[in-house]
Amino acid sequence: MTARDAERKPKGLTAAAASHGIVSDGEGSWPLWLFELVDDLRKRRDAELIVEPPAPGLGVRMRALVASTVEPLCAELHLPVPEWCWETAALAEPWFVAGLEDLKVMALVESPVWFRRRNVFVLGNFLSRA
Repeated sequence: MTARDAERKPKGLTAAAASHGIVSDGEGSWPLWLFELVDDLRKRRDAELIVEPPAPGLGVRMRALVASTVEPLCAELHLPVPEWCWETAALAEPWFVAGLEDLKVMALVESPVWFRRRNVFVLGNFLSRA
């Protein structure tokens, strides 16, 4: 059984379970876990998926990314923003998630406010899913 199978709940992947998956599988696994959370939250529209805070072992960058992702989804889905999002601090240094120098200027311009206020920079289509 993989960490993914162990963490998955029948009613959808929670933010806490996604963060446990990232901790277990390493920070490089964040796209898999985070975007599965995005898909499940959009599909189920259930605030229970985001009530529990991320795993204590989750790094500060990942914690900021998860909170910055959950907030716009709450706005989109008309769900209350969980308390742990409000408590998630901004990063001390800017983090450009794409990691490509050529995309930094675009990320500075396009990054939604939920990400910018935590010093996390993504492209405008970060939460777009096919």
